[in-house]
Amino acid sequence: MLEQTDPEIYNAIKNEQARQINGLEMIPSENYVSDAVLSAMGSILTNKYSEGYPGKRYYGGNHNIDVIETLAVERAKKLFDVSHANVQPLSGSPANQAVYFALLNLGDKVMGLHLFFGGHLTHGWKVNFSGKFYTPVNYQTSPNGFLDYDALEKQARQENPKLIFCGATAYPRLYDYKRLGEIAHSIDAYFVADIAHEAGLIAAKVVPSPARHADVITTTTHKTLRGPRGGMIMCDGNPSEPLKPLPEDANPRENLPTLIDRAIFPGLQGGPHNHTTAGIAVALHEAMQPGFKMYAQQILRNAKVLAECLMGYGFNLVTNGTDNHLMLVDLQNKNITGKEAEKALEDVGITVNKNTIPYDPRKPYNPSGIRLGTPALTTRGMKESEMRLIAELISKAIEHSNDSNVKEKLNKDVIDLCKGFPIFKYN
Repeated sequence: MLEQTDPEIYNAIKNEQARQINGLEMIPSENYVSDAVLSAMGSILTNKYSEGYPGKRYYGGNHNIDVIETLAVERAKKLFDVSHANVQPLSGSPANQAVYFALLNLGDKVMGLHLFFGGHLTHGWKVNFSGKFYTPVNYQTSPNGFLDYDALEKQARQENPKLIFCGATAYPRLYDYKRLGEIAHSIDAYFVADIAHEAGLIAAKVVPSPARHADVITTTTHKTLRGPRGGMIMCDGNPSEPLKPLPEDANPRENLPTLIDRAIFPGLQGGPHNHTTAGIAVALHEAMQPGFKMYAQQILRNAKVLAECLMGYGFNLVTNGTDNHLMLVDLQNKNITGKEAEKALEDVGITVNKNTIPYDPRKPYNPSGIRLGTPALTTRGMKESEMRLIAELISKAIEHSNDSNVKEKLNKDVIDLCKGFPIFKYN
C-alpha cells in the first residue's frame, strides 16, 4: 500500500531497514522492538482520542483503550515494584518535564549531573527548559569518571536544591540509590531517579532498583526495555481524583501520584498516543517472561567482554570498564576525535555516537570520545565471541580510518556477521 501511495517515504523506510539489518547498532540508547510491539504501534488505536485516564475520559468510546492502558499500568507497577505508574508521557523528556511541573515552582533550584559529564538535557542544562525556567546546579564526576558521593553531598548541602536528579546518558557504572536518597532527603529535597538507560536491566532485576529510595522514577520505554518510544513516571502512593486540584493543606509527598497524573493531564498533554500505550503494554509483557532476564544478563556479559577487549586493543575507557550496558571511550591516545571515529565506524557499518568525556578539552560537537553499548547487539542474539570480533573490527576501523580499501573489507565483514543474526530473531 505505502509503496504505491508514497514511494518516496516507502523507499526511505526500506533503506533504513537495510541499514539496520546490515549494520551493527551500538548506540546504547537504541534497540530493536519485536514484531508484536510493531504490530501494536501500527494499529488502528492511533485513530482514537482518549483525554483523561481509564474510567475518567473526556471522550466516549474508550472502553477498549481503558483496558489497554490499565494493562500497561498494572504491568509497569509489577515489573518495577511501585504502587503507581503513569504511562502517558510521550517520551522521556516530557516525563521529566511533568515532574518539574508537578513538584516545583518556576525558579526552584534543581541539581543534576552536568551534561558534559554524562548527564541529560532535562536535568538542568542551560539551553533546555529545565535550565531556563528553573535554577540549575550541576554536579560532576571525579577525574576518574566515577561519581563522588561525598562531594555531591557537600554540594547539595551548600546549594540546597529542591530536587536532585540521578541518571545519565553516558555513565558506565551503577548508582548508589540509597545514598542519593539519603542525601536528598537530608535537605528536604525530592530525589528523582531517571532510569531511561537501565530500565530493562532494572525490570529484569540484574542491576539495583531505585524503588523505595527515590520519590519519583522516570524512564523511557525504549532502550534496554525494548519497547516503543514513549515514557513512564512511577512512584508510590494511591492517587486521589487526578482531575481535581488537591486541597491547599495537602502534603505533596503523600500525594505524589495525584500530582504526577495531574501534571501530565491536563497540565502538559492532551490525548495520549494509544498505539504507543499498547506497544508499551506489549513490551512490558515481554519483559515479564523468563527469557527477558536471560537477555538482560547477556547484555551485561557482552558489555564486560567488549570493554575488556577494547582495552586490550589499547583503548582508554572512562572508569576502566563498565557495570552496565554501555561504555565511554576516550580516544585521545588514538589521535582521532569522537566525530572522526563516529564517521570511520559508520563507514564500515558500525553505528556509535560521538560523546564528551569528563573534563573534555574538546567541544561537544567534536569531542574526544565515543559512546557505545550492547543492548541491540544482544537483541540480535550476539554473545561473547561476537563481542571479541566486534572489538577487533572497531580497532581496525579506527586504526585505518583513512584507508578506503581496509574500510571496504571491514564493511563486508560486518555484513557477513550481521547475516547470522537477523534483527527479529528473538520474536
